[in-house]
Amino acid sequence: MATRRDYQMGRWLAGRLMKELGLVSCQQPTHRYKRGGHEHVAIPNYLERQFAVTEPNQVWCGDVTCIWTGKRWAYLAVVLDLFARKPVGWAMSFSPDSRLTMKAWKWHGKPVVSPAG
Repeated sequence: MATRRDYQMGRWLAGRLMKELGLVSCQQPTHRYKRGGHEHVAIPNYLERQFAVTEPNQVWCGDVTCIWTGKRWAYLAVVLDLFARKPVGWAMSFSPDSRLTMKAWKWHGKPVVSPAG
């Protein structure tokens, strides 16, 4: 509205005027990712996308995903056996850190995978 009438104003003045008038912006605030204090270590790619595995417990892979619980984010870490394509370990936490992935890795000690299902 102000730009239609050639009023020049910055976002601070616009924000103050909106506050005085009881108006709320419908624009979402920008999401800022956390910046780590250190760089991540480059891990070599041993599989080179060769996922054909001939025996159980030869190759495990894992992933971490976030799940909205209604009030906050939870994180699920899963370790899969590539032969059986089934989970051999998993863990949930409210913080996506190395403790979460280690819990999924050590779940029930050494998992036994049955290729029959």
